[in-house]
Amino acid sequence: MCARQTPEATLAGVRVGGDQPVVVMGALNVSPESFYGGSIHRDRDALVRAGAAMARAGAAILDVGARSTAPYLDTAVDDRAEADRLAAAVHALVTKVGLPVSADTARADAARAALDAGARIVNDVTALADPALARLVASHHVSVILMASPAARVGGVAAGVERPVKAVDAILGAALERARVAGIPDAHVVLDPGIGFFRDEVVSWDAWDVEVLASLPALARRGRPLCVGVSRKSFLGAITGRTDPAERLPASIAATTVAVLGGAAIVRAHDVAETVDAVRVAERVRAASTHAGTRA
Repeated sequence: MCARQTPEATLAGVRVGGDQPVVVMGALNVSPESFYGGSIHRDRDALVRAGAAMARAGAAILDVGARSTAPYLDTAVDDRAEADRLAAAVHALVTKVGLPVSADTARADAARAALDAGARIVNDVTALADPALARLVASHHVSVILMASPAARVGGVAAGVERPVKAVDAILGAALERARVAGIPDAHVVLDPGIGFFRDEVVSWDAWDVEVLASLPALARRGRPLCVGVSRKSFLGAITGRTDPAERLPASIAATTVAVLGGAAIVRAHDVAETVDAVRVAERVRAASTHAGTRA
């Protein structure tokens, strides 16, 4: 699998894509309802320790969420609670760890609180479906990760489309256009194919995720770097029979390798040390494959 290079983007000063090394983004949560208990750090000191450990292990960005976005869980959290949780977490990580921090939220009020606390990236699983969030990102001149998901199907884009890659590509194309209309420069935009979020499609959810993961080069034709999150997700459990997310690290590493070989510029992971090692090996193979193709 040989991935074509994409243009670069800049996320909070971190260059991604092009010929840059693959970036590992550490995933942290302060939401007790999150699907993987190992990522949850409700105590401020525990959160800072986890973030600092990720930094030492090689993470370049920390991504923190205050409300689970897993589509198969009851994740009801009101706006104020999410905003308060997120602002406190972002402030702690920015002041105590020092890495750029991404706020994992689809709500404008929570994003505003996070940006005021020092976040410099918004990671939106609804891909700017809320115009208020698009305006906020543009006015603060910050970076954004736009993820494909059923909630990002604004105006019915790609609804009912059976082929996963076609549907995801259409959603990402519409999301990129929304960002442009809002005045967000392409150089501040990264796209995410939304592994794990399409649960109620004609195609079974695990087959959907596998097909999308195998087709990242097709999605890279949108001309933006790709951020891929496979860490401990349920499609891996469906493949391996591991129902407990705590048992899915080996499968996560395998899927991460596939993502890098397919052209991922950023990998979002709970287990940074192990993921960094896998990424470095995979990108070395990817580079060798590209050079071999050039010589052929």
